Amino acid sequence: MAHRNEGIGAPVKRKEDFRFITGQGRYVDDITLPGQLYAHIVRSPHAHARIVSIDAGETRSAPGVVAVYTGADMADVGGLPCGWAVKNKDGSDMLEPPHKPLCVDRVRHVGDQVAVVIARTRRQAAEAAALLDVDYEELPAVVTGPEAIAEGAPLVWDDIAHNTCFDWEIGDAAATDAAFAKADQVVALDLINNRLVPNAMEPRAAVANFDRGTGEYTLYTSSQNPHLIRLLMGAFVLQIPEHKLRVVAPDVGGGFGSKIYHYAEEAIVTWAAGKLGRPVKWTAQRSESFMSDAHGRDHVTHAELALAKDGTFLGLRVKTVANLGAYLSTFAAAVPTYLYATLLAGCYRTPAIYAEVRAVFTNTVPVDAYRGAGRPEASFLLERLVDNAARALDMDRLEIRRKNFLRPEDFPYDSPVGLTYDVGNYDATLDLAAEHADVAGFEARRAEAKARGKLRGIGVSTYVEACGIAPSAAAGALGARAGLYESALVRVHPTGSVSVHTGTHSHGQGHETAFAQLVSEYLGVPIDQVDVVHGDSAKMPFGMGTYGSRSLAVGGSAIVKALDKIVAKSKKIAAHLLEAGETDIEVADGGFRVAGTDRHKTFAEVALAAYVPHDYPIEEIEPGLEENAFYDPKNFTFPAGCHIVEVEIDPDTGVVEVARVTVADDIGRVINPIIVDGQIHGGLAQGIGQALLEECVYEPHSGQLVTGSFMNYTMPRAADFPMFDVGIHVTECTHNPLGVKGCGEVGAIGVPPAVINAVVDALSHLGVTHIDMPATPAKVWRTIRAASGK
Repeated sequence: MAHRNEGIGAPVKRKEDFRFITGQGRYVDDITLPGQLYAHIVRSPHAHARIVSIDAGETRSAPGVVAVYTGADMADVGGLPCGWAVKNKDGSDMLEPPHKPLCVDRVRHVGDQVAVVIARTRRQAAEAAALLDVDYEELPAVVTGPEAIAEGAPLVWDDIAHNTCFDWEIGDAAATDAAFAKADQVVALDLINNRLVPNAMEPRAAVANFDRGTGEYTLYTSSQNPHLIRLLMGAFVLQIPEHKLRVVAPDVGGGFGSKIYHYAEEAIVTWAAGKLGRPVKWTAQRSESFMSDAHGRDHVTHAELALAKDGTFLGLRVKTVANLGAYLSTFAAAVPTYLYATLLAGCYRTPAIYAEVRAVFTNTVPVDAYRGAGRPEASFLLERLVDNAARALDMDRLEIRRKNFLRPEDFPYDSPVGLTYDVGNYDATLDLAAEHADVAGFEARRAEAKARGKLRGIGVSTYVEACGIAPSAAAGALGARAGLYESALVRVHPTGSVSVHTGTHSHGQGHETAFAQLVSEYLGVPIDQVDVVHGDSAKMPFGMGTYGSRSLAVGGSAIVKALDKIVAKSKKIAAHLLEAGETDIEVADGGFRVAGTDRHKTFAEVALAAYVPHDYPIEEIEPGLEENAFYDPKNFTFPAGCHIVEVEIDPDTGVVEVARVTVADDIGRVINPIIVDGQIHGGLAQGIGQALLEECVYEPHSGQLVTGSFMNYTMPRAADFPMFDVGIHVTECTHNPLGVKGCGEVGAIGVPPAVINAVVDALSHLGVTHIDMPATPAKVWRTIRAASGK
C-alpha cells in the first residue's frame, strides 16, 4: 500500500537532512532561555586526591558571579545510580560505591567534578572558576585493570578490596576443562582491547529551568535516552516527582552510546536552577569531553581455544579484567558481562565455553557502552584466536571457519553462554564477502605489492551480535533495573496526515525517514505527511531511548503494532462508509476497497470520517483515529556477517594503509538501503579507527590523561579509508513483526579483528602472530624491527 514506493525497502533520501545541512537543526547549545545563567564545572587536575579545603571567596566576588556550589552544598543530593546489577561468582552483590554529582571529600579521576561556578555569561563563569582555591592532598593512583588487582595497589575506594567491583562467571567450567583435556591443539592469546574516547560531533550540553509557580523543572539535554534521565535523576538523585520533571532531548549530534547515561552535569544544572529560580546552562568544551564523557572498551584478556586435530572447536576459556573507571556508569556492569561474554560463541558450534570477568575500579573516567558495547570485544578476541588456530594447524582461514559454523538447520540454537539464536546463514555471508573481495586473487595482489616494496596482508573476521536487549523479564533476571520494551503512539489527523510519537531517540540514525516509511507502507500516506516526534518526555509518556541497535527492532515494532490498530479501526469505518462487511474491506491504492469491486475510500476520507462521525455508529466505533502500543521483544535479534580487509604496510615507516574493505552483513529486513549503507559505513570508520589509530592513554603513575585532545588522540579521517564494498544477505528475524535485526553497530564489531588479522598476515613471514590495537606506525615499525632481529 506504500505511497509512490516510499514504504519498506525504498531508497528514500533522509527527510531530516535538509534542516541539518542548512543549519536549521536545534541543539541544546542553541537554546537560550530568558534570564539564563551559565555554569562552569571546576574539575580535578589530579587522578586521586583528598580535598583538604575549598576557598571560594575570590570566586564569589568576581564580576558576574551569581553562585558557587561545592560538594558540601549538594551533600544531601542522591548519587548517580547504576542501571544494571551483576552478581559475583558466589551469588553476592557487586559493590556500588556512591557517585555524587559534586565530589565531597575526594576526587578519583582527572576531570572529576569539584565545584560549579554560575555567572551571567559563559566567560565570566570560566574566568571566576580559575580563581577558585582548592587545596588537594594528592594520593597514589592506579589506571589499568591488571595494576588495580595487583598486590599492594592503591585503592580507589578505601572499603573495596583489590579494587574489585565484581568477579563474575558464565558457562560450564567443568565441561570446558574436559574439552581442553582431550584437545589435540590449544591456542592461547593475550590481548588488549584498547580504551576509546567517543568524541561525538556535538559535545554534551544541558540547560535546566525551574518554574516557581508550578514547581516544575525542565531539563534540555543532549541525550539518547531522555525518559531514562527523567527516571534516574528524578527518583534517585534529586527526588523530583516525575510529573514535575520534563526532560527534552532536541536534535543530538551523535552519541555512539556516550549520551545514554545520566551524567552529573544534568543533575547539577537542574538542582542549581531550582536553587536560583533561573535557567542554568552548561556546554562542554571538547577538552572536558575527553575527561568527562564515559569511555569505551578497556579489556585485558587471556583466552584459550581447544581444538581437535582436524580443526573442530572443542572448548573456549576466557579470563578478562574489565576496567570500569572510578565510578559505575549507568550500564557499566552489563557491558563486560551480558553484552560481552554471552557473545563468545560467535558464529561457531563450540560445545563448551567458560568465561570469567573481573571488573575493577581505577582512577580513570568511567567506562560504559560505546558503539557495539561488549560485542566488539568478544568478536575481536574470538576472531584473533580463530586466525591463530588456523595458522597453528596449517589450515585455510576460511575453511576453519566454515568447518565450525552453525548451519541453517541448527537454528534455533542454544549457545553455551546463554543466548538462543533464532536464525542465520553464516556460510552465505562468508561466501558473499569472499566473492566480492576476490580472495582467490589475493596472492597476485600480494606479489604486486611486494614488487613495490610493500607488505600486503588479508584479514577475515566473522561475527554475530545481539541487539534490542530483551525481553524485559529476562533482562530483569540478569540484573537490569529497567524495562526494555518500547512504546509508540500513532495519531492520524482529520486531514489524513500522521504524527508518530516514539520513545526512541534519533541522534543521526534517520528515524524521521525510516519510521515515516513504516507509516507509508501500512497506511499509504506520503512520507512528507508524516511527522515523527521524539525526545520529549512531555509528548511521549515513556520510552527507553536509542542504543544497542534497538530503535527499529523494538521501537519500530511498537509503531507497527500501533499501525495495525489504526488499520483495524480504519477498516471498520470504511466498511460503514462503503456499506460493506468489515471482512470484505482490503487495504489498497492508498485507501480501503471492497474486495473484488472498484468501490474505494481514500485514507484521507476515512480519517476525516473518524473525526466527523456522521456515517458510522458511534456506539460501535468511538470517534478519533489514534492508537498507542508497547512492544517487549521475545528475544534479542542477531545480526551477523563477514568482513574482509586488505592492508599494505610500508616496512620502513610502519604506516598501515587500508587498501580494501569488503563486508557482507545479515541485518534482517532492510527498511531503507541508503540509511543502512550509511550506518554500516560509519561503524566501519569507527572500527578501523580503533584498530589503527585511536587509544586513550593515561600516564601510569600520575593518572594524567595523556591523550586529552585531538592533538594526541588520533581520529580517523576520510583519507584513511578506501571505498567500502557493502553487501547485504538477509535472513529475517523470526520474532518481531518487521523481520529486522539492526545495523548500527555491525561495522564497529566486525572490522577491527579483520584489520588486525590483515596486519598480522602481512607480517606473518617474519613470525609475527599478534599485535595489539591500535596498530600505529610506531608499534608496527617496532614489531617489524623486533621480528627482524634489528
